[in-house]
Amino acid sequence: SSQLKEEVAALQKALADLAASQAELTKLRQKEKQAYEQSKPEMEAGLEGVKMALKILREYYAKEDKAHSAAEGAGASVIGLLEVVESDFAKTLAEMSATESASEAEYEQETKESEIEKATKSKSVEYKTKEYKQLDAAAAEASSDRDGVQAELTAVLDYNKHLLDACSAKAETYGERKARREAEIAGLKEAMSILESQAVLLQRGTTGRRLGRGLRGGAGAQLAAGA
Repeated sequence: SSQLKEEVAALQKALADLAASQAELTKLRQKEKQAYEQSKPEMEAGLEGVKMALKILREYYAKEDKAHSAAEGAGASVIGLLEVVESDFAKTLAEMSATESASEAEYEQETKESEIEKATKSKSVEYKTKEYKQLDAAAAEASSDRDGVQAELTAVLDYNKHLLDACSAKAETYGERKARREAEIAGLKEAMSILESQAVLLQRGTTGRRLGRGLRGGAGAQLAAGA
């Protein structure tokens, strides 16, 4: 999922750049449109003024009472100059309108392409995000399952070790118990032997003391009788 996360991050950056570019494009288009909307009325007014001047001059010099040769020459020069100005105004106004139309069309086209690119990248982000989240969830579940299996395996191994230790302990206890019983029996036999020996000695000592007292008593009686 790390690769997908990197791709999502790259797409999100591209979307941010695209939004910034579109914002800048819109800002520029607004400035161009504002300049056009401000200049167009001025150019139209100037053109109308020139047309009005030409109309007045033509009417003036067309009158019979003003039809002098010198005046006609000067009037023709002025009219010719104004006609050039009129042509320039009309040409400039047409160019301005054409430029505005072209700029607007270009802006609309770029905006449309930007929206398509934005929609495509946004969908990619959505799908890739969903995909890596599913992968993360699957990985977490697999890890949890692995931990559960590991815990179960550890429990089984511990229980198996406990059984082995218990079996080993029972075998030892049986051997030790047998040896201990044999030792206890041997100890009891030895104790009985010692007690029997002590009893014999005590019995002999008691008999000797009784015999001594008897001998001493008999001798004393004989001595008393002789006296």
